[in-house]
Parts: sequence; structure tokens; C-alpha cells
Amino acid sequence: MYQRQKHHITYARKKENRRRKKRPASGPAVFLPVLLSIIVAVTVLLGSWLRTDTSVLTGRADSLFMDLYSPCAILTAADSDNGSWETLASQNSDRKMYPASLTKIMTALLAVEYTDDFSQTATLPYPVFPSLYEANASMAGFKPGEEVTLWDLLYGILLPSGAECCLTFAEHIAGSEGAFVSLMNEKAAELGMKHTHFCNSTGLHDPNHYSTVKDISILLQYALDCEEFRQAFCSSTWTSTPTVEHPEGLTLSSTLFQNLDSPRVAGGNILGGKTGYTPEAGLCLASLARINGREYILVTAGAEGSHQTAPYHILDAVRVYTRTGESTTPGNPPG
Repeated sequence: MYQRQKHHITYARKKENRRRKKRPASGPAVFLPVLLSIIVAVTVLLGSWLRTDTSVLTGRADSLFMDLYSPCAILTAADSDNGSWETLASQNSDRKMYPASLTKIMTALLAVEYTDDFSQTATLPYPVFPSLYEANASMAGFKPGEEVTLWDLLYGILLPSGAECCLTFAEHIAGSEGAFVSLMNEKAAELGMKHTHFCNSTGLHDPNHYSTVKDISILLQYALDCEEFRQAFCSSTWTSTPTVEHPEGLTLSSTLFQNLDSPRVAGGNILGGKTGYTPEAGLCLASLARINGREYILVTAGAEGSHQTAPYHILDAVRVYTRTGESTTPGNPPG
């Protein structure tokens, strides 16, 4: 009898404990989480109305890249407070692509980092020209054996995309293009360009010479912190120092600005850029713009077309920057 009564009491206590555990909480224990949830919701709502940059663009990533000719694209914006760059929109940003002459961004960056005095001169070596002519590489227009300043070579790389300038700088810095390419790959690894491998300094096609638009964006973000690089990258023309071969100097023109009707976009301007093209790579572009007081980098790749078609890569840039300007106009509510 005692055992049965003890068991009954124990069972009753367990049942009561379970009932108490299931009883809904009340008082401050419930009110505090609800209050915190309300505060967070209000903060997010207010932030979406007050901020006119990132929040608006993040919500419109699909519309920013709608109907682009380029299958691969990434748009980043500078944070003036800490010097970092923030990704606002991307599509296929990690897809393997051939960078073509976007390669020359790395070539120009190393040229800047390994040069103390750009007023020094270098002679364009005769042996580099036959292979470039055979490959129909883009050229700045300097002649074999011409002695030019390093400034002229830097602008020759970034404006007319001169392959002869790349090879001259490569030999000037490293002794050979092969040794220079090793420096390129070392720099790519240092910058965290995880899906990039260079085989040459010019971007001429090689199956093992590849990158992604995300990696090229990382590269350009870094390079723009170098004053000499930014100065050349954002120029439309440059006249080289007079030489025997070019007594009045050689006028070098940006392949971007040559094909751009106007640098004006909604809320700002396109400041500069580097184009690229091979049949395997398609039309590529890495560009910089300032819109409503903020800097943006857009990298696109893989657009169908050629030098004989409409500049679809440049049309994409104008389209994206215009949409960006319209989306970030001060006082423009998100929608």
C-alpha cells in the first residue's frame, strides 16, 4: 500500500511539473523580447529611408544589371570612412573569364610599384615587335629602338593599350617577360585574387591566362590608391616626350574615351577605364566613376562583339552608372 501511494504521489508531482513548464511566460520575460524586436524593426525601416546609397542599390541589384550585354559583372562602391570597397551588385562574378587587356592593369600597377623616377628613359627592344605584329596586338605606336620616358610607357599601357609598352616595361623591371609574369602572379596572390593566373603581360590569349571580374575589381581597387596609376587611368589623352622618331611627340588616346559619347552619367561622371578584347574574351571593361559624391568601380566581361561592332562593354557601363545615379539621388526614397 505504501509503495503504490508513493508511486502515485511521484507521478502526480511529475505531471504538475510538466504542466508548469508548458504554462506561457508572462510579465517582463515576454515584454522585453517584443520591445527589442520592435526597436530593431523601426531602426531597419528608418535606415532604408534615410540611406540613399548602399541600401537602395542592394535592393535593386537585379534592376541595375538588367539587360546587360556582359554576362559577368560586379559593381563596388568606395567607403570614404575606412577606405574599403563594398560590393553592391554582382552576377557571375566568380566565373572564369579571359581578361584580355584588363591584364594591363596589373602590368601598369607593377610598373608604378617598381619605378622610383618616371622621367628615366627606356628603349623599346627590337625583338618584341615581330611577335606582336604577328598576333595583331594593340599598340601605342612607338617604334623599335625608340627611347621614351617611363611616363610615356605607363600612359602607353593604360590609354591606347600598347603591348610594346608592356613588354618594354617588363624587360626594364625584371629582365624578361617571364620573370615579370612571376611578379604578376605573386602580386595577385598577395591581393587575394584567388581565381587568377597570368601567363603574359599583355593579355594575349592563352588558355591558362584567366581571371574573374571579382578579382579584377580587387586589383583595380588596390591600384587606384597609387597616385601615378590613378593619374594615368583617369586621363583621356597624353602626348609623349619628343623623340627622333616622333619630333612632336606621340598623342596617346584612351580606348575608353574614344568610344564614349560623353563621360556624363546621372549624378556624375565616368572618370576612367581600361578596355579589353580578344575573340575568346569578348569585350571587357574595368572603369571608375564618381556619382553623387561617391566613387564606383564596375568590371564587366564577356560581351559579344568586337572592335568593329558597337562598344557593348561601354554601353553597359553607361547603363549601370546611370541607373546607379538615379538610385542614389539624395532624397530619392527606396522603391
